[in-house]
Amino acid sequence: MKIKILLVEDDASLGYIISDQLKSDGYDVTLCIDGADGFKRFNEEDFHLCILDVMMPIKDGFSLAKDIRSVNTQIPILFLTAKSNDEDKIAGFKAGGDDYLTKPFNVEELQLRVSALLRRVSIQKEEKEDVIEIGEYLFDTLNFKLSHKNFEKVLTKKEAKILTILRKFINQVSPREIILTAVWGQDDYFVGRSLDVFITKLRKYLKEDKRIKITNVHGIGFKLEVEK
Repeated sequence: MKIKILLVEDDASLGYIISDQLKSDGYDVTLCIDGADGFKRFNEEDFHLCILDVMMPIKDGFSLAKDIRSVNTQIPILFLTAKSNDEDKIAGFKAGGDDYLTKPFNVEELQLRVSALLRRVSIQKEEKEDVIEIGEYLFDTLNFKLSHKNFEKVLTKKEAKILTILRKFINQVSPREIILTAVWGQDDYFVGRSLDVFITKLRKYLKEDKRIKITNVHGIGFKLEVEK
């Protein structure tokens, strides 16, 4: 099993250099050039390590790290930055980073820091449930199929991703901006209206189980509640 690394670096040349080096070291690398796309890819695949540039368009590395930490508290995060002062390092650690590498850096130092971070955590990939329970429903996450004894529906890709996030935060608030960025790669008024439409559809699909409801927490997000 290859270790999967998410690399988010807006300098295309540097990104390709780092990606090629990590691939030559045996890692499976996904390269993104901005923070919004990075978070979208993070929610589409399972990774063992994130390497994030700090200064990026659309969503900077610190904001991206906070979003990642909102859905995964364990994955190691390594920041890459041209800034070396203590205040920036402190800000990076407060954002959820585990280590900090200042540009320019040599390849060997990057290799050592990546190895050290992976040793701190179990690199055995967490087994992902292919079929999960939501009250009386079964949700096949691979085939996007939502099933109940009285109902069956193959969800669209966006519907499935939204339901997966809501299920991850079951009985907790799923922040609106997290859902929008993870599913659409951006957070603005128009995709926000689209999200409301998708939530309405999911409520309709889940109506067979009266214990399930998706509530709107005004100004914050949505909560998938399942009464026990």
